[in-house]
Amino acid sequence: MIDLQLASDTWDDRELSAIEAVVHSRMFTMGPQVAAYEREFADLFGSKHAVMVSSGSTANLLMCAALFYTKTPKLKRGDEVIVPAVSWSTTYFPFQQYGLKVNFVDIDPNTLNIDLIKLKAAVTDKTKAICLVNLLGNPNDFDAIKQIIGSRDIILLEDNCESMGALYRGKQAGTFGLMGTFSSFYSHHIATMEGGCVVTDDEEIYHILLTLRAHGWTRNLPKHNLVTGTKSDDPFEESFKFVLPGYNVRPLEMSGAIGREQIKKLPDFIRVRRENAMTFQELFANHPYLRIQEEIGESSWFGFSLTIRQGSDLRRKDIVDLMTRNGVEVRPIVAGNFVKNDVIKYFDYSVSGTLEAAEHVDLNGLFVGNHQVDIRTKLADLRKVLS
Repeated sequence: MIDLQLASDTWDDRELSAIEAVVHSRMFTMGPQVAAYEREFADLFGSKHAVMVSSGSTANLLMCAALFYTKTPKLKRGDEVIVPAVSWSTTYFPFQQYGLKVNFVDIDPNTLNIDLIKLKAAVTDKTKAICLVNLLGNPNDFDAIKQIIGSRDIILLEDNCESMGALYRGKQAGTFGLMGTFSSFYSHHIATMEGGCVVTDDEEIYHILLTLRAHGWTRNLPKHNLVTGTKSDDPFEESFKFVLPGYNVRPLEMSGAIGREQIKKLPDFIRVRRENAMTFQELFANHPYLRIQEEIGESSWFGFSLTIRQGSDLRRKDIVDLMTRNGVEVRPIVAGNFVKNDVIKYFDYSVSGTLEAAEHVDLNGLFVGNHQVDIRTKLADLRKVLS
């Protein structure tokens, strides 16, 4: 048995001590540990601001919502947002929930990120935003996308929830757009129980995110801010003052404390994941019936995708059954062709061109987990099984 799971534990006594310290402090909702984590997270990823939230999904929610509440709203209901056709569900749901028209564009079958040729064809005067997804650790070709956007006034957003630590030309994925989102769910690059972050260099957006995260109130804003101007010095007056239609997507103080320990380990986690990936690439690069993901920049290798090549008569179910019998945990490539999901009936959406690559991945793709520990022997065993 190979015993290759999707994810493995990344905690040790340091995380447990951090939890214990929070328990002794009796401060359970977000507090100084979350604030410290946000500063350290922003510094690590080269962003001016980071806002920790309860999950990567709620990070995407706030990223979308914030665009409606700037002094001059950046988006309004009915505006068009381009997205790749393969991603996780909560990449898309905030756009539907805020009344935006979602324009799905096919993926590149090699990189699994948005198809650049089809993206260029999809961009029109109606395009108000593009939400890029760095899939399974793989950053997008941001130079090419910048050229496609050109001088158009198009907002660039990044769902980087699967790609913490990925680099493009030495710059962190998640920091190329107006905002970028990250996840620290158990199976991701770091684990904070549940958790996510939004990063941005825009101060007004940052203040809006602070307000939306906690009830739409002013309590967490600095005295001088770009939402209300100047706050009262009377804490009683400011305690229950609501200015935006917000949420409660605050993280736990425990999650912030755990995160502070986890990001110290992240460079080593990424290094080992890349070492595993080098072996995976060597083993599967010329596989007779399976295609692997083509790396852009420096992937942080969330997992390893395997897609049945065009023309093969093999069935994915047979491959999944074979891997499962050999102790390999396997999943579809996120949500596959998202347009096929029943929930699409609630969307105002269009499809630019055709989605044949997304459809092929939907029917023939799968992925296995990568880890922050050496799994190279297990990958070699997997290659023997998939001979």
